[in-house]
Amino acid sequence: MAAESPVESLQEEATCPVCLEYFTHPVTLECGHNFCRTCIAQCWEGPDTAASCPQCRETVQQRNLRPNRPLANVVEIAKRLSFQTAKGAGGGRVCGEHQEALKLFCEEDQTPICVVCDRSRAHRAHTVVPVQEAAQEYKEKIQDHLKTLREEREKLLGLKVTGEEKSREYLKQTETERQKIVSAFQQLQQFLEEQERLLLAQLEELHKEIVKTQNENITKLSEGISHLSELISEMEGKCQKPASEFLQDVKSTLSRCEKGKFQEPEEISPELEEQVSDFSQKTLVLMETLRKFKDTLPSALESLGAHRQVNVTLDPDTAHPQLVLSEGGKSVRWGNTRQRLPDTPERFDSVRWVLGCEGFTAGRHCWEVEVGGWGYWAVGVARESVGRKGGISLSPEGGIWAVERWWGQFRALTSPRTPLPLSRAPSRIRVCLDCGRGQVTFIDAGDEAPIFTFPPGSVPAERIRPWLGVGPESRLRLRP
Repeated sequence: MAAESPVESLQEEATCPVCLEYFTHPVTLECGHNFCRTCIAQCWEGPDTAASCPQCRETVQQRNLRPNRPLANVVEIAKRLSFQTAKGAGGGRVCGEHQEALKLFCEEDQTPICVVCDRSRAHRAHTVVPVQEAAQEYKEKIQDHLKTLREEREKLLGLKVTGEEKSREYLKQTETERQKIVSAFQQLQQFLEEQERLLLAQLEELHKEIVKTQNENITKLSEGISHLSELISEMEGKCQKPASEFLQDVKSTLSRCEKGKFQEPEEISPELEEQVSDFSQKTLVLMETLRKFKDTLPSALESLGAHRQVNVTLDPDTAHPQLVLSEGGKSVRWGNTRQRLPDTPERFDSVRWVLGCEGFTAGRHCWEVEVGGWGYWAVGVARESVGRKGGISLSPEGGIWAVERWWGQFRALTSPRTPLPLSRAPSRIRVCLDCGRGQVTFIDAGDEAPIFTFPPGSVPAERIRPWLGVGPESRLRLRP
């Protein structure tokens, strides 16, 4: 093999050992090895990754990175020298082994070669044509492919336009239906309020009538009691007198005693008793009607496509040891220390996730999650059989359908990630799961704006559970 040329030696010194390309913003570690800043950052990505040199494995303290400006200058020199070498050999690239211009093309290996390569054993039996001739041939093939690709692009653009038009139409239709629903419930609320006012007004009139009758009876009874008290006092005094005096006007006295008998008034008239009884019956009918309405409304709404609000709690047996759950399992936050918890098969051990206790296999269900803090969080659903140990794919392929906040960016956990162009950060997210259609939708509960929908058929027909992910400086809370 030919000896390595000075140009190759310089290129090797200017090459990053991680990406095998020229250094970009080179930095030097404490051990003396050099890397691209981006490459070393990717090697150390993740909070649990040990800070060590990828080349010598020496531990690096404090991840101290020093920019290597002299090496950056050497990289620029190597790039210019490589360009000049190739240009001097005929304006094209040169053979890395023989430093000759690549003027030929090997049909079998599909690669440009030099004249020395053409004479070597590796290519001696191969079909070799001039590089310009091969370029022309392949340009024609590429042009054919370009034509097909452009046609495919036009087709996709047409589908995109059609899809956007349909989406606008569907959004307009959903807004119309939303207004109808709001109007229907407003009318229902108005009707109930009117009926409430009417019944309460009637009840108030009945109350006044009862109070009036009671007051009249009390007045009559008070007058009768006063009259009888006076008569009794007079008769008691008369009985104390001598017989001759007592018998004077005895006939008049007896007549006054006969007239003094008092007729008891009716406390409540039969009409009032009947009205009170009627109202009691109305109240029973009203309570029974409301009970039936309350029992039938959820199923009626579900048959119309509405989601049933469910009460979700978090399962402490699945929570990563770094996560701290509140008493009752309604909220979760990142803990500063890893808790000593049993490493059961149900518990996540390498990612900061937790599942809800509830699982769903049929019907339409929804729940809301309050998101707080400026750190990482993720909200969604997962298969009950989702992996709990080691590295797990945050995607539908991994059994997870969710949205997340990552470094201030909002994304749907598709593969690859789908950016979410939200106008503001949501404070409450409603998760709507339709088991029958295999679909999950995320809505900003603050203004009812849609966030993202995994299309029908995305979620498999198996037991699905609520799923949350929490990072530092974040907190999630399930609304009752």
